[in-house]
Amino acid sequence: MTGVETGGTVRGARTAFTIIAMVAIVLGVLFMAGFVLFTHEVINLSQAEPEKADGIVVLTGGPARIARGVDLLSQDKAKRLLISGVHQATTRKQLAAQVVNSEKLFECCIDLGRAALNTAGNAVEAAEWAAKKDYKSLIVVTAAYHLPRSLVEFSHHMPNTALTAYAVVPKEEKSSTEWQWWLNTTRISLLFSEYSKYLLAIGVNYLASKPATPGTVPKG
Repeated sequence: MTGVETGGTVRGARTAFTIIAMVAIVLGVLFMAGFVLFTHEVINLSQAEPEKADGIVVLTGGPARIARGVDLLSQDKAKRLLISGVHQATTRKQLAAQVVNSEKLFECCIDLGRAALNTAGNAVEAAEWAAKKDYKSLIVVTAAYHLPRSLVEFSHHMPNTALTAYAVVPKEEKSSTEWQWWLNTTRISLLFSEYSKYLLAIGVNYLASKPATPGTVPKG
């Protein structure tokens, strides 16, 4: 190999490395910019009282979500409520005990979904429930940080259903610096993890040719 050939190979490698590095930097900047926008959206999600809908879907993950969903049902915001992702061992009585004076509502107007293992599963479970009830509009109740990804999944599996998001934020976070994510490493980690899952959900659903058949709950 001549000196000219060696020099050309080195320059080519340097050029390729430079291009790769520039692309990585641009993607990194876009990723972080998206994270800031995502965080801003989560923090500023409206918690105004939603308009009436056919049904309410609560995604399990904390008693505050169930309590808020039951409260909306008691205000006649919908006909029925589905609690999606209920553990097989959890009873209706145990759930009712988490919300004051909710026994009658649990008996008459609340359904328990036990098949969902993740957010995509919640969407499929809710789609099946809404189809059986012939519901055309739903209020989706979950934690604020979880809502963007939830809406991506619900919109994919129920493209013709009107969805209203209702964000649940614990009272202690509304007035504390814990909700100021830049001051709390735990909050940063939670938001960063959820942002990554949100982007993944967008990518997976974009590549999917059609929604899963109602009743087919994704696992994992």
